[in-house]
Amino acid sequence: MNFNKNMGTLDRAIRLIFAVVVAVLYFTGNISGLAATILGILAVIFVLTSFVGFCPLYAPFKLSTRKE
Repeated sequence: MNFNKNMGTLDRAIRLIFAVVVAVLYFTGNISGLAATILGILAVIFVLTSFVGFCPLYAPFKLSTRKE
């Protein structure tokens, strides 16, 4: 499988901002329960894909937000 970077800078930044917002909402008590769990898992996935620069969901569709 080809793991070339397929995420652009803006895509990565938006994912990191989302993760920070979810963390702030969780630690301030604005979200809890199942919503917090689901959003927390999604936030962790977003952080990981942002640091790696590769989104596995983009690969099957040959999508890329990265400027060549």
